[in-house]
Amino acid sequence: MKGGWDHEGDPLEALRTGDPTPFETFVETHTGTFLSFFRRHGAGPTEAEDLVQETFLKLFRNVHTYQPSGRFRAYAFRVARNAWVDRTRRRAGIPGGGHEGRGARAEAHEEGVGEVEALEPAIGPLDRLQRREEAGRVRAAVGELGEAHRSVFELAVVEGLPYGEIAALLEIPEGTVKSRMHHALRKLRGKLEPEPDPDGGVR
Repeated sequence: MKGGWDHEGDPLEALRTGDPTPFETFVETHTGTFLSFFRRHGAGPTEAEDLVQETFLKLFRNVHTYQPSGRFRAYAFRVARNAWVDRTRRRAGIPGGGHEGRGARAEAHEEGVGEVEALEPAIGPLDRLQRREEAGRVRAAVGELGEAHRSVFELAVVEGLPYGEIAALLEIPEGTVKSRMHHALRKLRGKLEPEPDPDGGVR
């Protein structure tokens, strides 16, 4: 949800006034954003695509009851999050359900490592290996955060949402968002900082 969202206006408000173009542009532009959102939460590729379509459909159907009380992107994320919560609740009662989702985090990890390598294709193999290991350590550390702290961290750092919008999305006070972010950063720092060496260096 970075970048252009702040300059696109409100697609649902435009749709309600009879102009479908902003909503169509929103769907085309941000499909990848929502796919990444659902994959990070554990959905497999096919399930993530279904959830994206479900999110867009819910947004479209909500056009006549939609009340623009805040930024549209926070509202859109809330609809997406609710779609994921509903899906996981339904799946919880199905024996053997969610096979696709179980490997999703590992696949997303591999995709993320590939992105890191693609950033600087000219670096040497040893540097690339080191970057791959560092990316893996960061993702592993984020994955060990509790759900509440991980959600805040990903919305702030990965999606680029300000604290006020995260608070609206998660329906918690902004002070709680800041507290969870502080806790998440402290935990990550503790896991990622080099351990002190008994001889005075670092390991």
